Amino acid sequence: CNSELSHIIPVIKTSIGGTRIIGRLCAGNKNGLLLPHTTTDEEFHHLRNSLPDGVVVRRIDERLSALGNCIACNDNVAMMHTDLDDETEEMIGDILGVEVFRQTIAGNTLVGSYCAISNAGCLVHPHTSVEDLYELSTLLEVPFIAGTVNRGSEAIAAGLIVNDWTGFTGSNATATEVSVIERVFKLREAQP
Repeated sequence: CNSELSHIIPVIKTSIGGTRIIGRLCAGNKNGLLLPHTTTDEEFHHLRNSLPDGVVVRRIDERLSALGNCIACNDNVAMMHTDLDDETEEMIGDILGVEVFRQTIAGNTLVGSYCAISNAGCLVHPHTSVEDLYELSTLLEVPFIAGTVNRGSEAIAAGLIVNDWTGFTGSNATATEVSVIERVFKLREAQP
């Protein structure tokens, strides 16, 4: 997998807190990377040294330490779990350089699990109401579309990772799911 992806995007091999479920434990954008307090010093320094100098890397001392499940962000805005600490909310805004909103998606507080967001759009849980899609789209200033990944999975982030010019989904994704993903994130028109 590393050799396939590294031709398209830079790949950093690491662990966080000794585990390999990286995406569920961290959150970041072009400005910063938020890591859970369980990140070891060795892991922290490896990530800090692997990223560009302008990217702030910070450990967050938060009870809800699976930050990737609790935070969804692009370069301008972040949605966060409604129960994260006020101090964490402030750090998200400061380190990532974003406006932060406490939100739920289709009644779920794990906003980072039930959506994938880029600067071009956001794919969210399929049971997100039309009213919520409109409200979220207006609030975060990107189009929101409800959908699934990997043959109907509602856990969007478990099967999709996306940035402003490419996206990767699980091998079980249907043609319809891929088409929706390409449309919401404008991937056919994107250039690195």
